[in-house]
Amino acid sequence: MRTSTVRPAISTATRKGSFQGWLVRQFGHPSGFWGHVAGWIMARRPSNRRRNAWTVDLLNLQPGERVLEIGCGPGLALSRAAARVGDQGFVAGIDGSDVMVAQAARRNAAVLAEQRMELRVAGVEALPDLGGPFDAVLAVNTIGFWPDPLTRVRELHELLVPGGRMAITVQPRSKGATAETSVRVGAQLQSQLHDAGFTDVEGHTLELDPPAVCAIGTRARLGTATVAPSYV
Repeated sequence: MRTSTVRPAISTATRKGSFQGWLVRQFGHPSGFWGHVAGWIMARRPSNRRRNAWTVDLLNLQPGERVLEIGCGPGLALSRAAARVGDQGFVAGIDGSDVMVAQAARRNAAVLAEQRMELRVAGVEALPDLGGPFDAVLAVNTIGFWPDPLTRVRELHELLVPGGRMAITVQPRSKGATAETSVRVGAQLQSQLHDAGFTDVEGHTLELDPPAVCAIGTRARLGTATVAPSYV
């Protein structure tokens, strides 16, 4: 069954006023002292490092390509992407948290100095002008925080060159999440990419606890027909 709006479970609590809810909001939109702590944790947690590296590698980035990350956090994926696209490439990252953008800037200071990277404090619902189309877009454990995710995915589809790729990765973080949860989320993500106009939609799994899932789609090249994928 296909759904047009997907909000994968990546949090453990959302109840206003609860400590867990407050903590989750710090990871979704880090701010102040505890936002710095959340960024420090994200940058060092092994599962987070693996998710980011895995997602970048799945995109098969090539030298000279342009890459955009939505919700760049402390800049782990940006660093790997910058290394993949090399001196002739360009990497951009946005995040709604100025704390995260500052951490990403420190982590990628050399690439920024070479003007091969641009960082902005911005949300996915109000994308800044970052200078033209991209060859690849990625988002790691952030789609659950997006307002109207399908609309956002459609907008990002339009930022890609024909043949450009988009990767959305989620490791479910809801209470009681299991491998079954990951399978369901992965199928939903694939469905959403297809509904937004992507072709050649495929899913991948990273064996964490629970597993992380990544859906990748391609913006159709001119003259290419869209074929609906099948879902688990």
